[in-house]
Amino acid sequence: MIGRRPAVTDLSSARVRVPCSTSNLGAGFDTLGLALDRFLDVSFTPDSSGSLRVVREGTLRTLPEDETDIVAEILKSRVAGVSVSGVLKMHSDIPVGRGLGASAAARVAGHDLALAVRGLPRNDGATFDSAYREEGHGDNAAPSMFGGLRAVAETEDGPMVMSLPLSSQVGFAYAAPSVGVSTDEARRQLPKSVSHGLATASLGRLVALLQGLAEGDADLIRIGAQDELHVPYRMALIPRASSVISAGIDAGAWAVTVSGAGSGLIAMCDQSDAEGVAEAMHQAFDEGSGDPECFGFSLSPTERGLERIAF
Repeated sequence: MIGRRPAVTDLSSARVRVPCSTSNLGAGFDTLGLALDRFLDVSFTPDSSGSLRVVREGTLRTLPEDETDIVAEILKSRVAGVSVSGVLKMHSDIPVGRGLGASAAARVAGHDLALAVRGLPRNDGATFDSAYREEGHGDNAAPSMFGGLRAVAETEDGPMVMSLPLSSQVGFAYAAPSVGVSTDEARRQLPKSVSHGLATASLGRLVALLQGLAEGDADLIRIGAQDELHVPYRMALIPRASSVISAGIDAGAWAVTVSGAGSGLIAMCDQSDAEGVAEAMHQAFDEGSGDPECFGFSLSPTERGLERIAF
């Protein structure tokens, strides 16, 4: 019937899963991102309650009750005209505000879930474009959407996503303090312009980084992890960052840099050393500040991006 308001039963149960990501990795500022094996798992179950009830688990449990929920807001806006009545359950082991792309993962999950609950097929291009537009950059949205090591280039026709090779020899270790850093605050620290000399040096480092990641070449990764565009400014927002970086290097890391906007730090190392490097970085955060809520762990790259899971 024309003009009929769809009933609750017009929405279906659905479940999606999206990986976290680290971005930049030094010289790849706002361009390079890698999907890693911590995930946001979101499901929707319709009911006749007349309201949307949000259940947060894992790292989301500690968020303030009045915190705007990205997935819920996207779901409600994308299915406008439909009574969104049911339970939205979200479980995440992605630290929030720690540079592992939690907001990008939520946007990817929200946009695909809004399709899935209406029985619509995936539209990966549109889902990525929406997440990219809302984030303002694609370095986290691309790996969360498509998996793997990804680069995003601006073109006249919009963002272009490229898949890049990554040696299985390269491992990743991560550590973060208890305090997070907002992306907006981290961006406010950046200079408005840089010199041509610095821009040229950054391009050379990015080439070294990409080649080093592809070959598992420690020397090239060390060069490529160096950065003057964003890392020095973001380091100032992270307590004990220099000490933690030194601890990671001493434990065998090839390079340690800011993960995304921070406050987490990401190390690149031989995959066999990743757990030891993560523990050393964790201890450096803990011992220097007495921060009982700091944490660290090893991470593995994943080729699995957005997934719909039978539910």
